[in-house]
Amino acid sequence: MKANTRLFGEIDIPEEKIITFDQGVLGFEEYKKFTIIFDTSKETESSISWLQCMDEPELAFPMINPFYVMEDYNPVVETEWLEPLGGVTDENIVIFVFVNIKSDITKLTANLKAPIIINSDTRKGAQLIVENTEYEIKYNIYDVVQRQKAEKGES
Repeated sequence: MKANTRLFGEIDIPEEKIITFDQGVLGFEEYKKFTIIFDTSKETESSISWLQCMDEPELAFPMINPFYVMEDYNPVVETEWLEPLGGVTDENIVIFVFVNIKSDITKLTANLKAPIIINSDTRKGAQLIVENTEYEIKYNIYDVVQRQKAEKGES
């Protein structure tokens, strides 16, 4: 399937890479079909990926693996909210959090309160609000990312 995107131009997305969000994502409930786009030359967990809408070229959300910015991230959600995704297991669950990129890079934040949960087997996804009261909507990740880069010897 061909997808027109604002950030990446026209790209070809195999049908098996399309994820259905029956409820859309928060604030964009009318859009149901998405794919994940990432830089294949930077296949590291710290890399920003993009949740690209298949129906609206302008709609692409930057996201990151939450375990990169918080190793003990453990979102708690009601089991009933996971049921529409199919049989979610430790083997087929994929979790991302949206990143808010500002012009001032030191203000880089991640939304730990509303992760994207995907069942890789059924290709169903949802954005869910977690019950964890300690998780912030605007969790500052700049310092975490800088520390991770320093540990890996990156600048």
